[in-house]
Amino acid sequence: MGTQTPSLGIHQGTYDAVFQHPVARNLQWRDVRSMLTALASLVQEDHNGNLKFTRNGQKLTVRPPQRKDFSDIQELMRIRLFLQQSAAPVEAAVAEGVHLLVVIDHREARVFKAEIHGSVPRRITPYDPHGSHRHLHNVEDDSNGQRKPELKTFYEAIARTLGGAEKILIMGSSTGSSSAMDHLVAELKQHHPELARRISGTIVVNEQHMTEDQLLAQARAFYSAKQP
Repeated sequence: MGTQTPSLGIHQGTYDAVFQHPVARNLQWRDVRSMLTALASLVQEDHNGNLKFTRNGQKLTVRPPQRKDFSDIQELMRIRLFLQQSAAPVEAAVAEGVHLLVVIDHREARVFKAEIHGSVPRRITPYDPHGSHRHLHNVEDDSNGQRKPELKTFYEAIARTLGGAEKILIMGSSTGSSSAMDHLVAELKQHHPELARRISGTIVVNEQHMTEDQLLAQARAFYSAKQP
């Protein structure tokens, strides 16, 4: 189940379908229009029938399709880009100097704030700047144990949570194409380069069997090793 995006409500399914890979083939124009209208701060219709949507300073012009379905791949890519670029700004800036620790697998991400003394974490506490949940869920456990593809909203929710951090340390259980940790790093580099530049490093851990004290010990060892 994807992480809820603010103000989406009943449009969450359509939003997720826009970012689906492979491309969704059953999108309906009325659903796409309804979602864009719900998210936009301003909707205008030109004399030629084109619709203009404005959201957080970003603008998108869409020509309504002749058919009920929405199958134009190029238009879909433009809508994806608009939704990414117009994502709501961070509501609460992280205090200067805050170090965040992300512990992630393909099912959920846990975000902690590390209290730093002498450049070494001394304590980690749950971090939740927006009053939602520090556990950002992606998918339900599969009955056959198969890994499901991540949803775009999963990584966007993590990025919003990390906004403003001075340093970010990421822990995950694996590396490579099957790694949610590596996927997060790639998403941040592509869509949130300002956050990607704040990544201090990545560590492979068996996070499902580690306590918060053990995670802190890993973070402390990492930062201690980086000291001159």
